[in-house]
Amino acid sequence: MKVIVQKYGGSSVADLSKIKKIAAMAAEVHQKNYAVVVVVSAMGKTTNSLIELAQQLSSTPPNREMDMLLSTGERITMSLLCIALNELGLNAISLTGSQAGIITNDKHNDARVIEVRPFRIQDELEKGKIVVVGGFQGVSYTRDITTLGRGGSDTSAVALAAALDAERCEIYSDVDGVYSTDPSIEKEAKHLPEISYEQMQEMSFAGAKVLNAQAVQFAKEANIAIYARSAFQPGKETIVRKMPPGVTRGITSVVYENDLVKIQCSLTAEQFDWLMKYLSEKQIALKELKFTAPPEGEVLSTASFLIAYKNVYDWAIVEKELQTTLHKTIAFDYSLGAVSLIGEGLNADNSALHETLCLLKKNGIAVLGITTTAFRISLLIGKQELIPAVQLLHKQWIL
Repeated sequence: MKVIVQKYGGSSVADLSKIKKIAAMAAEVHQKNYAVVVVVSAMGKTTNSLIELAQQLSSTPPNREMDMLLSTGERITMSLLCIALNELGLNAISLTGSQAGIITNDKHNDARVIEVRPFRIQDELEKGKIVVVGGFQGVSYTRDITTLGRGGSDTSAVALAAALDAERCEIYSDVDGVYSTDPSIEKEAKHLPEISYEQMQEMSFAGAKVLNAQAVQFAKEANIAIYARSAFQPGKETIVRKMPPGVTRGITSVVYENDLVKIQCSLTAEQFDWLMKYLSEKQIALKELKFTAPPEGEVLSTASFLIAYKNVYDWAIVEKELQTTLHKTIAFDYSLGAVSLIGEGLNADNSALHETLCLLKKNGIAVLGITTTAFRISLLIGKQELIPAVQLLHKQWIL
């Protein structure tokens, strides 16, 4: 039995007319003798509306209760889609993340998938049913409902595709794939027909919103191709897959991130241990961590790092806790952003980095920090200079 997993984002299921179209699309695939699993997000801005409701009652709602609340958004969508499918004469069944066997750790609001037990899905597929799963959610090993954080429905879809040994995973949204940069700020952005897992992960890590980095990691480990498509404008797509050696070389995209905060602090060893433990418990990823041990005879070390704070659900609470505990030794800077070059073999030598630094300097854009990996060069600059920098670098390296 060949399985195809489809995922539809919030904009694709924003109203009943779109849900009917999605039902027809899933039905068309099912009629080609595929077993179909559909993963859905909450309708439109439902998740934001639920958050606003909670915040009208409390500025610090309990994380566990927020997961219980937010998981209802996807349940609405999956039920409505099953109703639409049944109206088309197809047998469909909706399953929550927990019913689908998505097992996570016990971290609320930003849980990580640790195992998928798809037995219920497999049973329903054997009966010829289309299975519709609520994305963005699972159940912890302590049997609490959990949510997977920003982009969590992507993770749900690809994790299920891996567990079901699916032929492919189709991710539908309001864009027709991956571009060389954000088309909303650069009209000459180029559509990328295919891209490697590694480059897509780096793009996601550096701020691109098309696919979730954890979802790409699942696909890479299972060697499942991801097809990123527009739900209602067929024609183009981007295939994320393992690329043959030597196919992709050089810079393929320019990505930016404008939701960064730089944190600088002077700490005792005990305070540093507390800071690292606290951020680890909150599952907050650090970027560009720099640590300097104290000079001989002194007790304070210095540390600085970046956090993409919009990815942290309860960032206001985290910031307040940091300020309360380390109030005299910690400072927050929200004036920075990052622009990144993504490609393969970028750091075989320093030519790409050197040419980029010269170009930015020539145009009066100061670089305040540099991070490199095998597939990425990231430059920290002033937030107000992000768009000009993206346009400059896209013109230099892509056009």
